[in-house]
Amino acid sequence: MPIITVNNLSKKFKSLTAVDDISFSVNEGEVFGFLGPNGAGKTTTINILCTLLSPTGGTATIAGHDCVGAPDAVRSAIGLIFQDTTLDTGLTAYENLKFHAYLYNLDRKLAEKRIDEMLEVVELTARKRDLIKNFSGGMKRRLEIARGLLHYPRVLFLDEPTLGLDPQTRNTIWEFINTLRRREKITVFMTTHYMEEAENCGRIAIIDHGKIIAEGTPAKLKEMVRGDIVRISTDDNAKAVAEIKTLFNLAAREENGGLFLETERGEEFIPKLIHSLSMKTRSVSLEKPTLNDVFLKLTGRTIRDDVLTDDKEVTRQFVRSHRRAQR
Repeated sequence: MPIITVNNLSKKFKSLTAVDDISFSVNEGEVFGFLGPNGAGKTTTINILCTLLSPTGGTATIAGHDCVGAPDAVRSAIGLIFQDTTLDTGLTAYENLKFHAYLYNLDRKLAEKRIDEMLEVVELTARKRDLIKNFSGGMKRRLEIARGLLHYPRVLFLDEPTLGLDPQTRNTIWEFINTLRRREKITVFMTTHYMEEAENCGRIAIIDHGKIIAEGTPAKLKEMVRGDIVRISTDDNAKAVAEIKTLFNLAAREENGGLFLETERGEEFIPKLIHSLSMKTRSVSLEKPTLNDVFLKLTGRTIRDDVLTDDKEVTRQFVRSHRRAQR
C-alpha cells in the first residue's frame, strides 16, 4: 500500500522549472531512491514532500496527509536528514539528540534508550558529552543520521545521507537502516549520487531536468544497457568512433577522455577491436552495466560526482517552524 503518493507535481522558480509534472508512489516499508545529477530536481522534490516548499502544481501526500493542507501531520510522520548540518554546535552530542527527542515528545526512558542506541550505531558513544563544535565533518554527519533515526519515523527522507563518510561507516549506517526498516516498517526515501549506495534501493526513479525518465528496480534498469560495457582510449578517439561504426556497426560515445560502447560478449570483442583499429590503443577495460551506465544511455552524460548543497534558508525555515509547532 502506498505511503507516499505524488501526482503531476511541479515546481517553478520564475523561469526555471525545477520539478516538471512528475508522478510516482512509494509503498510502505520500501526503500525508494531518486538518482540524478546536481540540479535534476531531487532536493526540490524532497523539500515539497517534507513541507519545506509549496508546489506550483499537482499534489503530494504522506501517510494519507496532504503535504500542503496538513503540514504538521506530515512532519510528525517523517524524519529528514539534510545535506547540510543543522546541529547546534554549542551543545553536546547527547544534548542535540535529547532536544530532538523533546521536539518529538518521546518518553524520557525511551528517549535515553534510543539516544544510547543511536550513538552506538554511529560510533559516537565515547563522544557523547563532547561539544559539536569540536567534531569533525564526518562525526557531525554521523550524528545527523543518528538524530534523523531517533524517533523511528514512518518515512525517513535521506538527502545524500552518507555524503563525506568513508565506505566502512557508510555500510554500517546502511546495515542499521535496513534492520530498523524491517523491524519498524519504516519507509526510506533517499537521494544519492553514489552508485553503490543506490543499490540499496528496492526501486529507483532516475530524474533529469525535473522529469522522471526511468523507474524500476536496479536490476531492471540495468537491463536497459544491452550486453557489456567496453571503455577504450586511443590516440585519436574521434577517428576511432568512425572506425568502430564502420567495422562493427556500433555507436561509441565519448566520455571522460575516452570512448564508451555496448556490445555482447565483451571479452571476445575486445581483441577484435584492438586488432582492427588503425590507431594505437592506450587503454581498454570491460565492465558489467551500472546505474551510471543507465543514466549515460538515457541522457548522453554521466552523473557528476560533485558535492551537492541544500538551500540553507529553506533548511533553517524548516527547523524554526518545526520547533514552533512542537511548543
